[in-house]
Amino acid sequence: MRRRCLAALALSPLAVALPGAVHPTTGPCLPIGDWTGFAERHIQRDGRIIDFDTPEHHSTSEGQSYGLFFALVHNDRPAFDRILQWTDANLAGGRLAQRLPAWRWGRKPDGQWGVLDDNPASDSDLWIAYALLEAGRLWNHPAFRSLGRDVLARAAREEVAHLPGLGRMLLPWPRSVASGPLWRLNPSYLPLQLLRRFHQEDPEGPWREVAQHTLHMVEATTPHGFAPDWCAWSESWRAFVADAEKRAVGSYDAIRIYLWAGMLHAQDPTRAALLKALGGPRNLLQHKAALPEFVDTDTGAGRGTAPVGFSGALLPYLQAQGLQDALAQQLAWIRERLQAASSPLPYYERVLLLFGQAWLDGRYAFGRNGELQPEWRRLCPAPHSA
Repeated sequence: MRRRCLAALALSPLAVALPGAVHPTTGPCLPIGDWTGFAERHIQRDGRIIDFDTPEHHSTSEGQSYGLFFALVHNDRPAFDRILQWTDANLAGGRLAQRLPAWRWGRKPDGQWGVLDDNPASDSDLWIAYALLEAGRLWNHPAFRSLGRDVLARAAREEVAHLPGLGRMLLPWPRSVASGPLWRLNPSYLPLQLLRRFHQEDPEGPWREVAQHTLHMVEATTPHGFAPDWCAWSESWRAFVADAEKRAVGSYDAIRIYLWAGMLHAQDPTRAALLKALGGPRNLLQHKAALPEFVDTDTGAGRGTAPVGFSGALLPYLQAQGLQDALAQQLAWIRERLQAASSPLPYYERVLLLFGQAWLDGRYAFGRNGELQPEWRRLCPAPHSA
């Protein structure tokens, strides 16, 4: 299976001459080996998505939400149903329409399995709502849309707060456990394409305002073009400031900000400003510099070598800016690192690669209003298990 995953990564718009199955009307089919490889490694038969790189072998609402999205992208209805059922039963007590899912589940200190942290995480809640809304639309399944609307409405009620001097903004967690005068925020929790779709679904909701504040936040916290993992809104200063706990560091959370920006529709009104504000990785890679694992966003100084998943996350970002040389360099770097790997990639890196490569391959895109645009007709048949 690992060889098939590597082949799938090689099939990109930069390598369309590589051999592949041919669709009778649309040309080479789109590879899904990375999705099937991810599913075989990380998704149990009951729909639980496992991160093996933690002592608790935990599952998170984030992992479940991404699994729902990827299953929809690849038109894998059985996987979608299993992931949704497990999420509902184990993270929401069988009441996903009435409560937001717990963010972390796994092996407890006494050896039993169950919820490790009952608090919800707003990024996962948004992705779950989005996957359900789009599954309802694309699969013509009204029950999915209804459940998606319930999750979205509860996220708006419980996780959006009016920040003094700013306005309505999505918090990383319920506002019942948050307070000022410093309001902690996570910029990677706010993909603008999802907020666009939510505004279409709920025009009276907070989502247009949250999107406006998201652009303002990114512009205010990237003095050298690098996004922080966390930041905060200061009531006293009426400004975005460094997070008191994480400080001005950009790394494993922030890498998703470039990913979301790169996948924005070309006509999104914030796209040009967002890509301009996030110019740090672009400038590094144009000068053939290595991508760091950690960046001091106040100074632009980096340290460490970024894992291969970071390169996967940057593929849409580089493609969106027409940086073909840098894109080719990152694709070559990904292939080299995967071929040299002696063990399976960690869960999170595989997720980042799957997001970036599937978008680059054309398996999905986001419309101007954030709607999912999958290419189901061109997906290659799933390979037989080895």
